[in-house]
Amino acid sequence: MIAAPERTPLPRAFFDRPVLEVAPDLLGRTLVRRTAEGPVELRLTEVEAYDGANDPGSHAFRGRTARNGVMFGPPGHAYVYFTYGMWHCLNVVCGPEGAASGVLLRAGEIQVGAELARKRRISARNDKELAKGPARLATALDVDRALDGTDLCTGADAPLSVLTGTPPPADLVRSGPRTGVGGDGAPHPWRFWIADDPTVSPYRPHQPRRRST
Repeated sequence: MIAAPERTPLPRAFFDRPVLEVAPDLLGRTLVRRTAEGPVELRLTEVEAYDGANDPGSHAFRGRTARNGVMFGPPGHAYVYFTYGMWHCLNVVCGPEGAASGVLLRAGEIQVGAELARKRRISARNDKELAKGPARLATALDVDRALDGTDLCTGADAPLSVLTGTPPPADLVRSGPRTGVGGDGAPHPWRFWIADDPTVSPYRPHQPRRRST
């Protein structure tokens, strides 16, 4: 059976491009998470690009570590990190192998498996909030560090994959500073989202942590 064009998995070549090309091109694509409970699918509506050694905001800016090793490729794999001692965030590795870069998946619209997502996101006030923000997206999809390094390009049985979906018209793609990024990386307009989509998370500038006295 031949899959409909929008249900075709994105090939590795899609991810093997500069991060600032891949990031906006992920908008409108379908992210699929498969578990024993069933699948959850969402349409990506917001992402952020992180450009490794060229980007002070990137986890890979200072080189390879045990935490960020997946970011160095090959492209088309998941990079999952744990933050603030409680949340996971899901990224897609892109660019040539050895030059770490990735796209943080910030928000999306749940299109399949909303009941499962609601069980995982019991604090969501409505379905638009189920994956509105990177930690919420990872929670709704049951993503944790066990999925770090998962190959997104292995086919229909993979726990994570990205399908062609339906990209938005170019005039609906917006860009601006990344949420919560400070320092020299703060001005980069590397956050991309679909204009007026209700699942896009609100922008919040970086707030320095207060030091106890």
